Amino acid sequence: MDNATKHQLKKQDKFVAVTTGGIHWAEQHRQKFIVGIAVAVVVIVGIVGGYSLYSSRSSQAATDFGAAMQTYNTPLATSTQQLAPGTKTFPDAKARAIEANKEFAAIAGKYGLTKSGKLAEYFVGLTAMESGQNGPAEDALKKVASSWDSGLAALGKMALAQLYQQTNQDAKAIDLYNELAKGSAVTVSPGMAQLQLADLYQSEGKTEQARKIYAEIKDKDKDAKGKPGAASEIASEKLNPKSK
Repeated sequence: MDNATKHQLKKQDKFVAVTTGGIHWAEQHRQKFIVGIAVAVVVIVGIVGGYSLYSSRSSQAATDFGAAMQTYNTPLATSTQQLAPGTKTFPDAKARAIEANKEFAAIAGKYGLTKSGKLAEYFVGLTAMESGQNGPAEDALKKVASSWDSGLAALGKMALAQLYQQTNQDAKAIDLYNELAKGSAVTVSPGMAQLQLADLYQSEGKTEQARKIYAEIKDKDKDAKGKPGAASEIASEKLNPKSK
């Protein structure tokens, strides 16, 4: 049971305790408060019943999401790794993405209000991208990008920016990378968003703009002790590529 669930249960227990105390007091005023008591009971039943239903759906959504992730991570028949006899495989990445997309879409459609359902929507977008379904991918990722969950929204925006970059809509991609670079989501750091933006400029032949961003990342991406972060190290390699 996660902390959010425990917190919700504590809130429910407190509410029930307060309401029960009120019922004891109201026994002396039965005629006056009987309607109010009935309403209170209905509210309690609604809260507990609603929570039980949500908990059950969340559990099933998580189970289904795990199964979909197994499909998404199924090895390919062309993989160089040695596989045990009878191991399920897909002929290529596109076939795997198509199958996983169906499973993620089913979860998102049935359990859209749960955490697993919302995350499944993100993978609907990713797998649609991988299978070349750019329209559905954009629709799914736009939905994720507008999520109230800042971490999930950032993932959606990053994937959406990459989709735009792949489909020659660089202006839209640049806007999203710049937005993410100004954010503070734990799922997509400003440094990583800037790296993607610099790589885009590099691919467009705008070398000076790219180098300027790499230099900025190298200087700013450091922890409290001044140690370079992951983005800083990548930027340093971009500025000073090692000769092979």
